[in-house]
Amino acid sequence: MKFRSILCCALYLSISSWVLGQESALRMNSKRNDDKSVDLSFEKDDPGTMTVNLKFKSLGNSSVPTNIYRAEGYSGTLLTLRPMNKDNGIDFSYSYRYIRGRLMPKIDPTFVYGLPFKAGTELHAGEAGFLNARYFGNTTPDDWKVYHFYTTDQQEVVASRKGIVVEINDRHDDAVLEDKEYSSSTNSIMIEHKDGSLLKYDGLSNGSVQVELGATVFPGQVIGKNVKRGKYGYFVSFMLMYLKSADLDANEGKNITNSTSFYGFITPLFDVGTEAVVLTKDAKYTASLSPNLITKEMSKKEIKKYNGK
Repeated sequence: MKFRSILCCALYLSISSWVLGQESALRMNSKRNDDKSVDLSFEKDDPGTMTVNLKFKSLGNSSVPTNIYRAEGYSGTLLTLRPMNKDNGIDFSYSYRYIRGRLMPKIDPTFVYGLPFKAGTELHAGEAGFLNARYFGNTTPDDWKVYHFYTTDQQEVVASRKGIVVEINDRHDDAVLEDKEYSSSTNSIMIEHKDGSLLKYDGLSNGSVQVELGATVFPGQVIGKNVKRGKYGYFVSFMLMYLKSADLDANEGKNITNSTSFYGFITPLFDVGTEAVVLTKDAKYTASLSPNLITKEMSKKEIKKYNGK
């Protein structure tokens, strides 16, 4: 049986929404110091990486080498403005925008991921079409790749790689997907990996999420359950990406029909038991998770704890 694979609206639309109007997610503050320098600091609601685009409307008696900065953790100093003339203070005013992710991280294309189900689970791998191309006439990115994984019965969804939980959306009732081809009302988890890549598991059953914001998860750890998707069975989507642009003004004046993505997409290799492969569209697989994959990114302390189970 072939599954009709398209992208849930939330998968793509949320990419753009991470940029705009997020004053509550990251907050900037300034502090003048005794040596006349100024610290620009941030606070935010999760420990994941944000790329911040600062624009100085005015800046006197100081200079900055770049307008792009990285905010990691819950709080910290983004940059320190230092006076050129140490006898005078610094005059400044600024605005800022930000977006989820580390700009242009170094991604290892040979890294192997686990399929997002417990070992032995049978699944069907479909590929999601690009929503904007199908419904709004936009051009599909050259590197576009999002998987839909279907199972006959509801299954526990597990982490495919070690990472930190940076977003949780668990507020939508499962019934919204029963008879819809796509919907923006889906529950999801976003995990940030060590190399800066971001993995969004979208299509989780309401109330099934078993991890907390800021938690470190490991391959094979249960994060939730997949959700019923009409006649297609139970599904979860798998979108692996990275931040490729911080030109956050690029889409000013554009709409969904002509805007461009700030993210690049990664085609992962998956552990299928005998080897690591790029999945074949509309093929069936059995989830597998080797011990080496589980411990690959663990610290010595984590490995010791894991082996002591």
